Amino acid sequence: MTTTYNCTSDDERARGLEHAQRAISEKKCVVFPTDTVYGIAADAFSPQAVTMLLVSKGRSRTMPPPVLIPRINALDGLATDVSADARKLAEAFWPGGLTLILHAQPSLDWDLGETKGTVALRMPDDEIAQELLTLTGPLAVSSANRTGHAPGQTAADAREQLAESVEVYLEGGFRPLDGEAAVPSTIVDATGPLLRVVRNGAVSLEQLREHVPGVLGLGEIPMAPEEPEEPQAPEAPQAEAHTAAGSSAVSSTDNNPGN
Repeated sequence: MTTTYNCTSDDERARGLEHAQRAISEKKCVVFPTDTVYGIAADAFSPQAVTMLLVSKGRSRTMPPPVLIPRINALDGLATDVSADARKLAEAFWPGGLTLILHAQPSLDWDLGETKGTVALRMPDDEIAQELLTLTGPLAVSSANRTGHAPGQTAADAREQLAESVEVYLEGGFRPLDGEAAVPSTIVDATGPLLRVVRNGAVSLEQLREHVPGVLGLGEIPMAPEEPEEPQAPEAPQAEAHTAAGSSAVSSTDNNPGN
């Protein structure tokens, strides 16, 4: 049965977190607040739970959900070949509104959809989210809404769209906390030699470039290196040119059998 908990009350918050932890262990979905919008979450290591999350949103496997983590040191347990630049951004903006696409650890037993060997990771800056993630470990999370509709900015908003497909709703009030319009996280692809923004969001390109100047903005392409000019052979002096022409003429005359 679907239950909503008012997490502005300490007692109800504790009961809600306990129920949410149990629901995750039972491969069910929960909704909870993050620093950007509300998210719908499932056990990242359960294909059944991830499928339920995608079905709840009306989304296919071609749009795999990102994974939220409770601590920055979980980065190396879930991703491999993390570049120094990617690590700089994680250290600068986690917890916060930055998602990094990285190469997934090949040894992990998970199925998030058609990820092509990658995983999108984020550490949210929200107390309730952090408490839940500490209890459950990494969670597959997407915005709490049906695909094509506005993301939920309260648990009540999310419940209007997701209804009974979610076991537990943790109501923590409006998100973002400042009452502004919903802003998703900025997504940076860190799987290649150059970091590349693939979705603009809470962290601006200027902020990213303060730490990694070479980050490419949305739609930007790297500049091709300039090719060195080929050295040109020096022209022969005029006198030598005449001599060479004269020698050629002499040679031609000497070899002419008609003379």
